[in-house]
Amino acid sequence: MSDGERTAKAEIRTLHRERRTALEPDRRDEAGAALAVHGAAWAEQLSDGTPSTFCAYFGVDPEPPTLPLIRELHRHGHTVLLPICEPGRQLSWAHWTPEAEFVRSRYAPVVEPAGARHDHDILASVAGLFIPATALDRSGNRIGQGGGYYDVLLGSLHSRGLEIPLAAIVFESEVLPAGTIPAEEFDRKIPLALTPSGLVALTEAS
Repeated sequence: MSDGERTAKAEIRTLHRERRTALEPDRRDEAGAALAVHGAAWAEQLSDGTPSTFCAYFGVDPEPPTLPLIRELHRHGHTVLLPICEPGRQLSWAHWTPEAEFVRSRYAPVVEPAGARHDHDILASVAGLFIPATALDRSGNRIGQGGGYYDVLLGSLHSRGLEIPLAAIVFESEVLPAGTIPAEEFDRKIPLALTPSGLVALTEAS
């Protein structure tokens, strides 16, 4: 990736972070409720209504709120796994329950569930992944938060042949025209965006 492409990617991330920060609290709450409805419906479609396991994450301000989605998945009888940041940009996973305690991560500006940790082998039983993004384009390219944890995760799933359905959570304005986001060699295409208005197929993703 050229210096110009890196700069473009950083500018897109900065722009959308600023827009998220400016969003009014009631709009954010409305977005969280809508994400819960559409995300749970997608989970029901993937699981055919059978209690299954899904990976999500706890979105912290100014990210799109995900706690309503997590609660809705649990209400439908699904098991929810949330990530824990580990050294080397690795993720472990912990089960979420309504009684879960959250603590500040030692390695990233996020909060994580306290409790027993499970390594990546637990992903073999997962029916779907909800992942964070700052922006997506209709080619399936993603800009994350800059930590690289999900780049490593998606690369690991690909190398292990685990094709788990996944959707990245963004606001509607963060789904950009095809080719907007520069892609690096290690990037994996994202097939779906979950927005407060519903699922958006990133039709050029492969």
